[in-house]
Amino acid sequence: MNFTRFTPLGGTSRGTRLTAVAAALVAASAFAAPTAGAQPAADVRMSGAQLAQASEAVLAADIAGTAWYTDAKSGKLVVTADSTVSAAELATIKQAAGDRAGAVQIKRTPGKFNKLIAGGEAIYSSSSRCSLGFNVRSGSTYYALTAGHCTNSATTWYTNSGRTTVLGSRTGTSFPTNDYGIIRHANPSAADGRVYLYNGSYQDITSAGNASVGQSVRRSGSTTGVRSGTVTGLNATVNYGSGQVVYGMIQTNVCAEPGDSGGPLFAGSTALGLTSGGSGNCSSGGTTFFQPVTEALSAYGVNVF
Repeated sequence: MNFTRFTPLGGTSRGTRLTAVAAALVAASAFAAPTAGAQPAADVRMSGAQLAQASEAVLAADIAGTAWYTDAKSGKLVVTADSTVSAAELATIKQAAGDRAGAVQIKRTPGKFNKLIAGGEAIYSSSSRCSLGFNVRSGSTYYALTAGHCTNSATTWYTNSGRTTVLGSRTGTSFPTNDYGIIRHANPSAADGRVYLYNGSYQDITSAGNASVGQSVRRSGSTTGVRSGTVTGLNATVNYGSGQVVYGMIQTNVCAEPGDSGGPLFAGSTALGLTSGGSGNCSSGGTTFFQPVTEALSAYGVNVF
């Protein structure tokens, strides 16, 4: 799916899903890995405090279709801009950074950052489709984690497109700022602690952890199945536009498309994140952002199993 501005991988109505998806995707190529060299930064390093100040300046500039994270090793603020961000808007970002502009490294990615709403299998509200992230539990009570921009849209969720089998009811949701939500299972015996791999097999999930830059990861989602890639940045801030800013995201070069939202990011048997949004598609690649799962587990007092 092609995107034109950073947007969470967000929900689509049944009647208009194909139209909305086509419109969202048509603007650009895939969730492609950001291309380096669009605006090479000067060889300037910033301290941790200066990086934090530069990050706040970019946030205040409020340019939709941008995401950024600090790279303490290089002393740079790495800004990724989707295809809808103009040269003038990039100049605004540089201007906002002031005398620290030389340490702002800007990269381009094709497509539009979008919320992808559609472990890995499809779940449905009355008007949209997402992907289940991880089944979790607190004692003998079982829940499903997914993206908050999904759970914001509805209380009741189903396991089939006909909306006849109830998955459960939303008990918590957080978006923007974060992007996680939780659904209490109506039928606890149906909660499977594994991730579906779309080849007839499953991946056991036995723990949750934090991602690291360069780590090899996989993502499962109901639109594009299982896709792999690497973590390219941590603690990224993503501006999806219209005041929808999320913080602390995992940035990757794994592709995703609408309907994959909420799906699990994992490495082996370790749960890492929930699909939030990005740009591109799985034909030409992309940049995708994930809500760290450890934050959601802590917020709701639940554990993987």
